[in-house]
Amino acid sequence: MVAWNEASELKHAALGRQVSLVTFGKWERKVRHDFWAKLKRFAGMVPFVEDLIAAYYCALDPSTPMRVRGMLLAAIAYFILPADIIPDMIAGLGFADDAALLTAVIGLVASHITPTHRAAAARALDKELPART
Repeated sequence: MVAWNEASELKHAALGRQVSLVTFGKWERKVRHDFWAKLKRFAGMVPFVEDLIAAYYCALDPSTPMRVRGMLLAAIAYFILPADIIPDMIAGLGFADDAALLTAVIGLVASHITPTHRAAAARALDKELPART
């Protein structure tokens, strides 16, 4: 049950539990490495894609406070995790847990997601992802 334990740990960290710098670095590497590939695979199924991309840019912005970055990185890593609490492949429900966690985290840190992060997200949607219908 490694995936279940990791999902639970990510969920708790995303909601504010402190994490070590080693763990923070691990999540940042995972997010940088896997984010766009996962998003491109599931972009049409993710109703919160714009918020997710804005959160991604905020999490990687060095001017964002470390605690906020950690919470966002944990939430995004949870999205990337292939086997989380509700597997993403389940039609209709697969992203419900991801959406709930991301909505909660964004609600907690919304003041740190700047118009610059949102503008970068809008540009990325046009450039990185297939056209939306």
